Amino acid sequence: MKNITFLLFVIFCFITHIKASEYEISSPNGKITATISVGNEIAYSINFNGKIIIKPSTISFKFKQAPPLGQFVKVLVAKDGEFDKTWKPVLKRYETIRNNYKSLYLELQEDKFPARKINIEFRIFDDGVAYRTELPKQFGGREFVITDELSHFDFSENHTCWAVNYGSYTTSQEVEFFERKMDEITPDMVIGLPMTVKVNEKCFVALTESDLDDYAGMYLKTDNESGKYAFRTALSPRKGQPENGDKVVYKTPHKTPWRVIMIGEAPGKLVESEIIQNLNDPCEIEDPSWIKPGISAWDHWWSGEVKMEQSVIFEYIDLASSMGWPYMLIDWQWYGPFNQPDADIKKPAPQLNMPEILAYAKSKNVKCWLWMYNTDVFRFDFDEACALFEEWGIAGIKIDFMDSDDQEMVNWYHKVVKTAAKYHLMVDFHGAYKPTGWRRTYPNLVTREGVLGNEYNKWSLRITPEHMCTLPFTRMLAGPMDFTPGGFLNRNPDKFLNGTPANVLGTRCNTLAQFVVYDSPYLVACDHPRNYYGQVGEEFLKQVKSMWDDTKVLNGAISEYITMARRSGDKWFIGSMTNSYKRELEISLDFLPSGNYKITSFSDSGKTQENAEIAEKKTNTVSNKDKIKISMVPGGGYAAILEPLK
Repeated sequence: MKNITFLLFVIFCFITHIKASEYEISSPNGKITATISVGNEIAYSINFNGKIIIKPSTISFKFKQAPPLGQFVKVLVAKDGEFDKTWKPVLKRYETIRNNYKSLYLELQEDKFPARKINIEFRIFDDGVAYRTELPKQFGGREFVITDELSHFDFSENHTCWAVNYGSYTTSQEVEFFERKMDEITPDMVIGLPMTVKVNEKCFVALTESDLDDYAGMYLKTDNESGKYAFRTALSPRKGQPENGDKVVYKTPHKTPWRVIMIGEAPGKLVESEIIQNLNDPCEIEDPSWIKPGISAWDHWWSGEVKMEQSVIFEYIDLASSMGWPYMLIDWQWYGPFNQPDADIKKPAPQLNMPEILAYAKSKNVKCWLWMYNTDVFRFDFDEACALFEEWGIAGIKIDFMDSDDQEMVNWYHKVVKTAAKYHLMVDFHGAYKPTGWRRTYPNLVTREGVLGNEYNKWSLRITPEHMCTLPFTRMLAGPMDFTPGGFLNRNPDKFLNGTPANVLGTRCNTLAQFVVYDSPYLVACDHPRNYYGQVGEEFLKQVKSMWDDTKVLNGAISEYITMARRSGDKWFIGSMTNSYKRELEISLDFLPSGNYKITSFSDSGKTQENAEIAEKKTNTVSNKDKIKISMVPGGGYAAILEPLK
């Protein structure tokens, strides 16, 4: 009997086995190689500099009303390709961006009933690997429901990673990215993106997604079935559905977002990467010249006992004008008490005279932004509201408290941004999910939150120097983050107090450096006007920009320190931050063009550890042959402006 059972098992294996088709594709510089295998399963693996970083990892789907998809498939068509073009972004970290990759496009079909077709495209860049799945037109207009997308990332060892656990799919994504070993991630955790991994001293990886559209947002879960250090995608459930319920409802043809494995020889290379934007479609706004982000003042409750009154708004408009900032953000309650059923986003609160406010702002060469609660947007004709805001001369809108990235909410984001573009309005989402590069296609989506930002200084001890030095290498890899820097009531830990007015952990130079290090084309400065006027660093905030013609990471270690150089026109800005340990760094200025430069620097001094508001300002002359030494106290920083001498 045992022999018969064994024989039947062998016959079954023989019948169900499909000879695998294998393909290998390398990055333009040859450092990254992906191997794709199709047969009994769809799998890929990745090598970097000749070493395996992702072991064979499978791709499959589960459905509500159909068998799983991803096993026993054959290749119908295989096409390889190359792409190399340069494009100019509207929201700039670089004047131009090169989009250069090699690709493999596979048209596949199940070998058994129902013989569904599935296509997969791989793109291999010098800075990473990306793949997406297409479900081509088939079965007429039938609707399908995905209950699980099981894209795997199987690592070979127990690497150190920086992973954020949201614990839920209903989240504002405002949590720390803690350093962990992979085996410390438990099945109950809901790991957000990006997740950054240190493979070895010469290889850093970040997992995230790009071009999220009409699909559910992606998270990571451990997958012990595949391997001890394996992860799989976990999609945000549709509203009202449990974790194992419906995720995506679609009709063919339909595409998943890109699954992205960013790769760099140093953590700073991940920061410099533009792979996320390169995987999105080109700009669809015919004339985006009206999209002009910049720094904004902000009449927020955070900075003091700020009330929604005409005189207060004028005070912040005056701040923007004095600093040379183009914008002032009128925050919550401008159209009445928070979250009231009779609130109307088209009607200012009775104590406000909106025409008078806007006329005053115009006289000061400042434009206004308006905050609104997301459910209030739902309740009104949004086209009508946007048309009114354009008539008023509003520059942009900030929408808050979505706290979800299920398929319906993702589609709502897209509707909001496209509608706003029709009326020349920029958009800033708060209570938001991470970026996925769609700002390339619709650059009026200038920034979003989805970050544990400065406001948490108001009531917690969570905005630590370690957290601030982790963000560039984790959350910021996905795209701009509205951290709201600029707190000038700087405090060392022994003098830090929560409450009003709001203190911030870290030194004045750390605050200045945030304006250089943190990406946000629309950059909202958080503090009260009286805390800026006449203070050291005020002139730096008058000159620093929110968009850049070039970006360079000069050094950095995740959660420890980072130094960045940014160029705007012929001026360069440097920002450096350290964690809870004092640090000395030597920076080469060899990135500068030839010639002499006036350098105006703001440094921590010996007295800064007694009073974190103290910064030492110096002026000197340097060239690209020089090196400068940076000394930072715990929680400290450094900032500088370099201007060419004519």
